[in-house]
Amino acid sequence: MQKTKKSMTKRFKITANGKLVHRSPGTRHLLRHKTARQKHSAGKDRVLAKGMSARVIRCIAVGL
Repeated sequence: MQKTKKSMTKRFKITANGKLVHRSPGTRHLLRHKTARQKHSAGKDRVLAKGMSARVIRCIAVGL
């Protein structure tokens, strides 16, 4: 049995419907040249693409 990857559990959350949600990148630094629209949309959580979610769930869902 494989262990849960703790770094993945901190970065991704599984919703009630089984989708994966993650924080948007690009909010840490170099914000001066980004538009207000970019910064506002980067502050929201995003749903991970279906192709990547299967890989991530394999790393996370050991304890489920």
